[in-house]
Amino acid sequence: MKPIISKENVKSLFESKFIKVFDLQYEEGKHYFNATRRPLEKLVATKSDEEFRTMLPDAVTCIVILKVKDESPKLLLTKEYRYPTGQFLLSPPAGLLDAEDETEENPILSAARREIKEETGLELQENDSLFIINPLLFSSPGMTDESNGLVCAVINLDNLASLSQEGAVGTECFDGFKLLTIEEAREMLKNGKDENGIFYSVYTWASLMYFVSDLWR
Repeated sequence: MKPIISKENVKSLFESKFIKVFDLQYEEGKHYFNATRRPLEKLVATKSDEEFRTMLPDAVTCIVILKVKDESPKLLLTKEYRYPTGQFLLSPPAGLLDAEDETEENPILSAARREIKEETGLELQENDSLFIINPLLFSSPGMTDESNGLVCAVINLDNLASLSQEGAVGTECFDGFKLLTIEEAREMLKNGKDENGIFYSVYTWASLMYFVSDLWR
């Protein structure tokens, strides 16, 4: 039987605009700590089974595959500065779901379109495809309830002239793009690092795996 965590058994230890830490008392005298973006009323730990099955993710991660005219398909990754690592890491475009997204017919795809536009300058057209691979994946449920929806965008282009990172907002800091062929993506998977010896995130790994598997076709 799983522990039952009610809102009455949750204590706030720290709250700021961007992060919160809660004490989840799952049994008398037993505590587990959760770092989260969510307010108390939206904590995953206190949701009913039905609420859990139907909840939205905190963010969306976009596997972007470019089909440039007369070229082989390429996986688009950004070089994004990740403050906790102090490094520019190869990353798929990603971002939080906004409150406005929740009013849309498909909140996850709505957020994906916006994040792709902001971080790559690309706007999806009628001949492009955008679909959900997985509606919700937990990032690291041993320390946080944060989650990402995983989306794939296949974008057809005549050239790369429209690629841009000028739409970056807030703390986002970019240093260009990396376009990988299937062979290059496979090599990066084997190495576990990028060409400069820098590690990457599990969502980058997922992007590489999805690309080389041909599941996107």
